[in-house]
Amino acid sequence: MAAYRVTPALQRVLHAVKHASFHSRCCVLLSRVQYSTAFDHNEKTFDKILIANRGEIACRVMKTCKLMGIKTVAVHSDVDSSAVHVKMADEAVCVGPAPTNQSYLNMDAIMDAVRQTGAQAVHPGYGFLSENKEFARRLAAEGVTFIGPDTHAIQAMGDKIESKLIAKAAKVNTIPGFDGVVKDAEEAVKIANQIGYPVMIKASAGGGGKGMRISWNDDETREGFRHIEIQVLADKQGNALWLNERECSIQRRNQKVVEEAPSTFLDPETRRAMGEQAVALAKAVKYSSAGTVEFLVDSKKNFYFLEMNTRLQVEHPITECITGVDLVQQMIRVAKGYPLKHKQEDIPINGWAIESRVYAEDPYKSFGLPSIGRLSQYQEPVNLPNVRVDSGIQEGSDISIYYDPMISKLVTYGKTREEALKKMEDALDNYVIRGVTHNIPLLREIIVHPRFISGDISTAFLPDVYPEGFKGHLLTASERRELLATAAALFVAAQIRSQKFLGHLRVSNTQQERRSWELCVELDKAPHMLGVSRFGVEVDGKKVEVCGDWNLASVLLNVTVNGTHRTLQCLSRSAAGDISLQYLGTTFKLRVLSKLAATLSKHMPEKVPEDTSSILRSPMPGTVVAVSVKPGDTVAEGQEICVIEAMKMQNSMTAAKTAKVKSVHCKAGETVGEGDLLVELE
Repeated sequence: MAAYRVTPALQRVLHAVKHASFHSRCCVLLSRVQYSTAFDHNEKTFDKILIANRGEIACRVMKTCKLMGIKTVAVHSDVDSSAVHVKMADEAVCVGPAPTNQSYLNMDAIMDAVRQTGAQAVHPGYGFLSENKEFARRLAAEGVTFIGPDTHAIQAMGDKIESKLIAKAAKVNTIPGFDGVVKDAEEAVKIANQIGYPVMIKASAGGGGKGMRISWNDDETREGFRHIEIQVLADKQGNALWLNERECSIQRRNQKVVEEAPSTFLDPETRRAMGEQAVALAKAVKYSSAGTVEFLVDSKKNFYFLEMNTRLQVEHPITECITGVDLVQQMIRVAKGYPLKHKQEDIPINGWAIESRVYAEDPYKSFGLPSIGRLSQYQEPVNLPNVRVDSGIQEGSDISIYYDPMISKLVTYGKTREEALKKMEDALDNYVIRGVTHNIPLLREIIVHPRFISGDISTAFLPDVYPEGFKGHLLTASERRELLATAAALFVAAQIRSQKFLGHLRVSNTQQERRSWELCVELDKAPHMLGVSRFGVEVDGKKVEVCGDWNLASVLLNVTVNGTHRTLQCLSRSAAGDISLQYLGTTFKLRVLSKLAATLSKHMPEKVPEDTSSILRSPMPGTVVAVSVKPGDTVAEGQEICVIEAMKMQNSMTAAKTAKVKSVHCKAGETVGEGDLLVELE
């Protein structure tokens, strides 16, 4: 028998094959998008990489590591011991309790994990320690590779003042303004009047939209700025290139919600100019790794440097989709010392990609206040073509107050923007998330809004489109008829199923041969009389044809209404006729009653709603940061009463009316749940 030598390269291939399908749902790559650089298993790479992160980004990095034949180490907090990224890794080490400063930000514990497992390199993901120069320095001191830029680049680009000075020297367009540190509010006002409004006030070491706000002069009209960023990739040999742009203008609280690549706004000349300036900045700081240069772009296509993120961005998948470049793989190769295989002319724009950030948030509260809970039902739309879901959760996972509320990144790809948008619409409709409040209603409304479809967007899109706050999908007359007819058809399908069951049991059932129904369907407390027969549903005198598979055991309902395919979700259905349907992204509560039951219900007393003007409850789970009042104080309407911090964001709780404080039920440092009583007013 012939003898075969198992080389290190072959071992990596075998390892990749063994793990290729393991938890592939954590990061499902688009079936029709192939990476342009195949993994070269003849290149010597790391044997073991520790991922100093959690959730979807940890799973994303592990996916590429496994395909490259690299073993992975997960770190986790106490509450994350059963998390998907822990199960996906070859090894896992607990680094502390749930609070981030005791676990994922605990440098000593993570360094111990590196030593304990013998990891040769560390990928930091994004957030946490990803842009911490001290962490990179400590790794280097122990001979462990930090998969990212060197400490000089991290420090230079991490300081917003220094980075602007470096950008100016590299001939990168910068926002005219003040480059120093502002001492106080009075000085800020003085400087703002000197340089002119609008002004952006940014914490010198802030990141991810935190510590950033834009102030406007009341006498001027707000201009529609766009937030467009350029992906750069550089190696240790001095080569650098740009991988096109990402449009990131749809934001809430200066944090991105929907991104796309490329931008509808840029022409080839502006794209090239932005890309060349981004590369010039990267070369100015001797950058080596994947990085992102963010620009503010005005309506005349003037662009100005905002900041450089020295890490992998959350929204990197859309760049991967249109270029075919696996950015994680390239980061690992560069960290190992290999030069880039691509030339600038090798970087294409193939098709269009859109990313929706799916959060455990209530979109009806300030476009998204955090929500917590357990995912009682969770089904990703990965069965649809050209859909990618990057997540780090599964059914049964807990969304806690300790970490970012992101559930997943939903990415769709198409040859055209129209195709990518339609796929996103379908993917959102087919995405089942139960157990926590989520922002899919807002995401779906954004992508079907005429302004978004036309590309008329800016960083002020959400407040401009929803000045009174997000209210959900507003039904047209025809959509209302569709929804009513579908609810009635679902009710009848359940009745027929029940009748067949009774017939099977040989129980007397006078309704068994029934072929038509007269029903009353209530929506928003408005009753509608419907007639249902095998010929269709009559709603307010108009015929609606509804057909579907009516699988009552499934949450997803695939129906055809007047020739149009719809995917709805039946969130709940009771014997009393109450039906909750997710339709066009928004949840609607209906009640379907027989004609007799509807008549009787008119005589039932209605529940009087609670007067909430005298009580203040927490709108979200979180930690009380400050309490500004005490019993006996008089507060004015709109005055701050306390501050709740949830998932790294502080939220001011205010009085609904002018009154005297009767009692205070919370104190600073206390953890509160959604709906907990905070303060009572007289």
